[in-house]
Amino acid sequence: MVKAVAIITVSDSCFKDNSRDKSGPALFDFITEKFPEANVHTIIVPDEKEIIERELKYFCDSNIDLILTTGGTGLSPRDVTPEATKAIIQREVPAIPIAMTIESLKKTPMAMLSRAVAGIKDRTLIINFPGSKKAVTECIEVVKVVISHAISVINNELGEVKTVHDKLQIDHICPHKRNSHVDISKVALRPRESPYPMMEMVDAFNVVDAVMLKWNEKIEVVSLENSMGCVVAQDIIAKEPMPPFPASVKDGYACLSLDGVGTRTVRAAVAAGETPYTPLGHGECARVNTGAPLPLGADCVVQVEDTKLTQASDDHKTELEIEVLVAPQPHQDVRPIGFDIPVGSMLVNKGDVIGAAQMGILAGAGYQNVPIITYPKVGIMSTGNELQEPSDSILRPSHIRDSNRIMLKALLKEHGYESIDCGIARDEPSALAEAIARALPLTDILVCTGGVSMGDRDLLKPVLINDFGATLHFGRVRMKPGKPSTFATCEFQGKTKFIFALPGNPVSAYVCCLLFVVRALRVCTRRPGEFARLGVRLAHDVSLDPRPEYARAVLHFPSVDQLPVATLLGNQCSSRLLSACGASVLLELPGASERAPRLAAGVTVPAYVTGRIDLTRL
Repeated sequence: MVKAVAIITVSDSCFKDNSRDKSGPALFDFITEKFPEANVHTIIVPDEKEIIERELKYFCDSNIDLILTTGGTGLSPRDVTPEATKAIIQREVPAIPIAMTIESLKKTPMAMLSRAVAGIKDRTLIINFPGSKKAVTECIEVVKVVISHAISVINNELGEVKTVHDKLQIDHICPHKRNSHVDISKVALRPRESPYPMMEMVDAFNVVDAVMLKWNEKIEVVSLENSMGCVVAQDIIAKEPMPPFPASVKDGYACLSLDGVGTRTVRAAVAAGETPYTPLGHGECARVNTGAPLPLGADCVVQVEDTKLTQASDDHKTELEIEVLVAPQPHQDVRPIGFDIPVGSMLVNKGDVIGAAQMGILAGAGYQNVPIITYPKVGIMSTGNELQEPSDSILRPSHIRDSNRIMLKALLKEHGYESIDCGIARDEPSALAEAIARALPLTDILVCTGGVSMGDRDLLKPVLINDFGATLHFGRVRMKPGKPSTFATCEFQGKTKFIFALPGNPVSAYVCCLLFVVRALRVCTRRPGEFARLGVRLAHDVSLDPRPEYARAVLHFPSVDQLPVATLLGNQCSSRLLSACGASVLLELPGASERAPRLAAGVTVPAYVTGRIDLTRL
């Protein structure tokens, strides 16, 4: 059990200015989350071997269980943390830095230059970490699984050690092994009707919104250049004015407006980026370029077109006198201090999505890092005994290649969300339970396709309920395609997991991912969940289904003063993915009734804008 931890930041610059320390607080956050009962001591020291040794020895003598250092592990002459650590430890633990290096090499070849050391002094474990917050975050993920066990071994806590060893042995023999509680042997007793009530779409949307608002919002700071498409986590205000000086709007002459028309002595020439040191008096001016600062005394700029040269040097390189032909007004063609952005004004609001313009504003305002809301981790899994990998060169009898995972990963990426591939699970209760147990530790939201209908091998819902204690928020939705769509949550390893179980037919998976999963991800980052909607006119007659239908369509734009026209993309069968290729909208068609079994061409219907609008159709 980890009772006491010391975190030592080794850095000359951080020692002089504690606010520059980012990696030390990252380690502190990890320790307080992983070991909430532990006493944590933090200290910042310069890159001096004797001082580092002294602090390491002090904490070891103080019965500290774990010492984490950050910084000073590189190749510069003052990077001496490894040497100080080796002078203190009695036994090295070389595999810890090796594991960290292997993981870091996946991100950057510069990891080869790290010289981190890990070892034991008496009953204290000491681990060196690199000096950057990013590297610390990556490395701590590698070693966190062994820290508690290592401390137990060092302190000879035999009971806890045996428990961990036994668990590791079981996991090694059969990782994520689960014996499902779902019995599929009595196929004749399976339900002939779905036990799940049919939910209306508006209610399903409300359920998704309400449940996903429980997502624990997390904030991280990223560099401005990596913030494109991210959601801002807090208001960002201007800390300096823009422009920071009175600036000329045009090429011309900085003057005193009280002088009116008449001749001016040209005292100076000021280009953009130069600082004028000579103040202007009455009857004087300075030639200025666009964006140049105005000299003291000047309160206006007269454009070149409103002047006439009256005197120049013999070599014509210098203007000596001009005549102002049009009387200037105060502040004419001058951007005063803070004209574009006053100090304290709002640059970006919390919840805004960072785009090119926002990046430009923040860069101009001196911001190099941006606090953003961390997106949930999403995993994509397919289920089905008939599925095989798309990369397989030979298609086995009665099998098909899985298209859903790569399609959904790409679909989510189109909307700004990354995801991981969780593979294919077989339609067997234990195999399905094992696959879900492997995926849940890696994800916050798990998106499964297949196994949710009424077949005797549609096992996803019973496995979620019986083997994971999941709560099904809905198990059927009144929609086409996607009626058996399921939304569930469960507690796994102390965290709430969100699970979308979508139909296996590709179009159903495509449509339901847009309507439910993308919506959920938007809600997690506190954005409006629904896509933009607009009215469109049908290009042709459409037969209606008893259920509301989300039809894939492309838009045409006849003229600027008319609604766009929507053309359905061929056969809308749920297995026919060609109907989604090129789709820019999902038409929201109403359910059929006896009085209205179809819609005529020209009727206006609502449409969700879910894809790129083809501007060649304007």
